[in-house]
Amino acid sequence: MKPALLLLHGALGAHTDFDPIVPALAAHYTIYRFNFHGHGGAPLPVMPLSIPMFTSQLLDFIGEQKLAPVAVFGYSMGGYVALQAALEAPEAFSRIQTLATKFNWTPETAAKEARLLNAAALRQKAPAYAAAQQQLHGEQEWEPLLEATAIMMENLGSEPLLTADTLKNITVPVRIMVGDRDAMVSIEETTAAYRQLPQASLTVLPDTKHPLEKVNSAVLIWEIRSFMTV
Repeated sequence: MKPALLLLHGALGAHTDFDPIVPALAAHYTIYRFNFHGHGGAPLPVMPLSIPMFTSQLLDFIGEQKLAPVAVFGYSMGGYVALQAALEAPEAFSRIQTLATKFNWTPETAAKEARLLNAAALRQKAPAYAAAQQQLHGEQEWEPLLEATAIMMENLGSEPLLTADTLKNITVPVRIMVGDRDAMVSIEETTAAYRQLPQASLTVLPDTKHPLEKVNSAVLIWEIRSFMTV
């Protein structure tokens, strides 16, 4: 029986982001994935989006599917949610691997990222990305999702959850990965987080930018299999 592997997408993404790597991983693992609230056609909740909301959704999914303890790969926000969930329910996880997860949330960094999530500006400056977001989340849903995500980032900048004081309490084995050309997540903030985690290892992927579709699939598959094979 193949071990379970749960894949968590990033903000403004969807579980279909993993389509390019799922066939290769499915040869070795039973793959699980879902869309976070408001993403990929999932309804946007009335309550504001937040990391605690996504954390509850993740833990509910693990419970419903009877996966605990499960191995998790989380991209960007997915990694942040997985680590927060490991703080709250360490028994739910066997190991966690993250890629391109931002740890340095401050009012300044949050404001910088939130400014990029303006639908009108995206239509003008990045029409292909705007069209892709519209197709991924829905014609009427993508703009409210952008706004909700920007607010979530600003709230996270005011009250970050994964800090030096909290990361040290994560007892699950963790591997933190970052691309050396990631314009959103620095090697320095990633290394600082890695040093706080009691059972962590660190990987810097060469010639790798932040977007998941820019990551070399063969390298990513190898890295996941390397860490998840115990």
